[in-house]
Amino acid sequence: MSFALVTGAAKGIGKGIAKELARLDFDLLLVDMDEVELAVTKKELESTSGSLVYTLPLDLSSPGALQTIMSWTSIWHDELQVVVNNAGYGLNGSFEQLELEEQLNMIDVNIKAQVSLSHAYIPVLKKQGQAFLLNVGSTTCYQTVPYLNVYAASKAFVVSFTRGLRFELRNTPVSVSVLIPGSTDTDFVNRARMSAEVKKTAERFNMSPGLVGKIAVRGLFKGKAEIIPGFSNKLHAFFPRFFPKSFVEKIGGNIYKPKAPNAKLIKTAPVSLAIK
Repeated sequence: MSFALVTGAAKGIGKGIAKELARLDFDLLLVDMDEVELAVTKKELESTSGSLVYTLPLDLSSPGALQTIMSWTSIWHDELQVVVNNAGYGLNGSFEQLELEEQLNMIDVNIKAQVSLSHAYIPVLKKQGQAFLLNVGSTTCYQTVPYLNVYAASKAFVVSFTRGLRFELRNTPVSVSVLIPGSTDTDFVNRARMSAEVKKTAERFNMSPGLVGKIAVRGLFKGKAEIIPGFSNKLHAFFPRFFPKSFVEKIGGNIYKPKAPNAKLIKTAPVSLAIK
């Protein structure tokens, strides 16, 4: 049986992807910093599938995280066929007011961990007759998003990096794809400390993590370059290019600008919203 490695797998989109891979009879190597939820996910997947599920509680931003994961997975490298770099999070607020350390940690998880794991596992995946690497971005990658600034910029990096990597590996057994989800019913908005108004708006567009996981895995095995789940997310990815950047930035800024208590909500047109 083949193995799949999934980071950020305790809940949300990562869990949705893990469930779909288990349904396709992959054994699973799951990594997440939330040890409690990771144990819950392991138990759930083992009870609903015939897959073996191994877990590693780990913060990908911690020193030596890459070495820890590589050492842990080493006994399964001959059978590792899929690597999913899903772990990531956002922070809502002005760049100036958010703690610099928090924002640098976000870059460590959203960018450095993806790059490090991709670099480490490509030689492992190349040993297979066919293998797959999936990095997870966000529809925010297609536009500047004030007050979600560093997160959106990190996801723009992910998409550019993944597409470049896909081209470089086009003549190898490794197929590289990027998942670009929009608003999904996960804990992302709480982790990002978004306002109640933003949460309410996001709920209008939410997809379920399970559905996103199914679409992600289906697109990955079809060899798609960019996998954008949901019609509304495809529109959000497509339309910003036809409007002045200043207009798109103003809409995003109005949505994500932290509101003072009892502040009057500014009505804006819907655009791409938070994911994961």
